Amino acid sequence: MFRILSVPFFIASLIYYSQERDYLRFVALGIFLLGVASDAVDGYIARKAKQKSKAGLVLDPLADKVLLISAFICLYLIHELPRGIKFPLWVLLIVISRDAIILLGAVVIYFVRQNLEIYPTKWGKLTTAFQMFCVVGVLFQFKFTYVLWWIAVFFTVISGADYTRRGFRTLYALDNSRNSH
Repeated sequence: MFRILSVPFFIASLIYYSQERDYLRFVALGIFLLGVASDAVDGYIARKAKQKSKAGLVLDPLADKVLLISAFICLYLIHELPRGIKFPLWVLLIVISRDAIILLGAVVIYFVRQNLEIYPTKWGKLTTAFQMFCVVGVLFQFKFTYVLWWIAVFFTVISGADYTRRGFRTLYALDNSRNSH
């Protein structure tokens, strides 16, 4: 919940950012890093205690998506970031498209199966990690942030294809089980 509740403050710090108020970039970075840290701590505690909840299975990826998509959109829209550091449109479109396709697929699976079990894959985890590195790179204004874009885009495409394949397999398995009865 902390990550979801922190998003408006993160967005506000970026909306009001300007070169004259450069400190807001570091405020946004601090909020983002607190969100990333809370995700890591939450995951660690859940694994150690061997606890899973239906709410957690939905809220955890939702919080990641809300924070990351907000970051990508805001960091694309800020005109005052140096060229070569801010996200180009194509990176933004790939990140948002993957998440939109996954969300649409999840909705279809839920309506067809009346159940949805969401489990992150290694590709999904790598995608999230490199997207987070990209956001941190842009906020720190690292000169070679574009290298992180390419890695993040690579994992974004791979994980998107993997989730799509798994979604079709889930729907196909359900369809075959219905036809065999």
